[in-house]
Amino acid sequence: MADKQSHLNGAYYGPSIPPPNQTKKNYYRPGRGADCCCCGCLFSLILKLVVTAVVLIGLAVLAFWLIVRPNKVKFHVEDASLTQFNYTNNNLHYNLALNLTIRNPNKRLGIYYDRIEARGFYEDSRFDSVTLTPFYQGHKNTSVISAEFKGQNLVLLDGGEISDFNNEKSSGIYSINVKLYLRIRFKLGKLKSGRFKPKIDCDLKVPLSSDGKSAATFQRTECDIDY
Repeated sequence: MADKQSHLNGAYYGPSIPPPNQTKKNYYRPGRGADCCCCGCLFSLILKLVVTAVVLIGLAVLAFWLIVRPNKVKFHVEDASLTQFNYTNNNLHYNLALNLTIRNPNKRLGIYYDRIEARGFYEDSRFDSVTLTPFYQGHKNTSVISAEFKGQNLVLLDGGEISDFNNEKSSGIYSINVKLYLRIRFKLGKLKSGRFKPKIDCDLKVPLSSDGKSAATFQRTECDIDY
């Protein structure tokens, strides 16, 4: 009787029931792959357009150079006359006259000089500036312009620069820098370019002339061009 009772009290639930199959859910975002494809195509199109534009511009520049064959315009200071150059009480008294030539060697390019400003410097300090008359220069032409700096102006020199001035005063030859600030346009046939602003830099050694006599003769000087 006891054996029968213990058998009846044992828990028996039968074989285990397997869990139901869980279907894997796929999440699909419509349009995402298409967007990436469209972006790639757009980038490729832009890249092709840029490359094409660069090639066309390069060919146009090459064709322009082959047709026009542009040459460098040359600036020279032909003559310089310095009759006064005194420094007292931080004031520079000066009288400097220059004749410059501008040579345009190009066969097809003319040049409009819309603005010409000449500035005089001593020891990197500007002592005067003058504005010259605008003009047009034809092809294969040499033009002459003149600039005159006359007066007095405040120029602050340090001890070393004053020592250099005194040395140049003893030699009678002064290191003067003249710069031309230009605003120009080029002309090819009936076509005109946009404006360019080159700077012309002329480092001069100018002898002081007194009563028609000077310690040396001014030497013709070629100027540098910076576009």
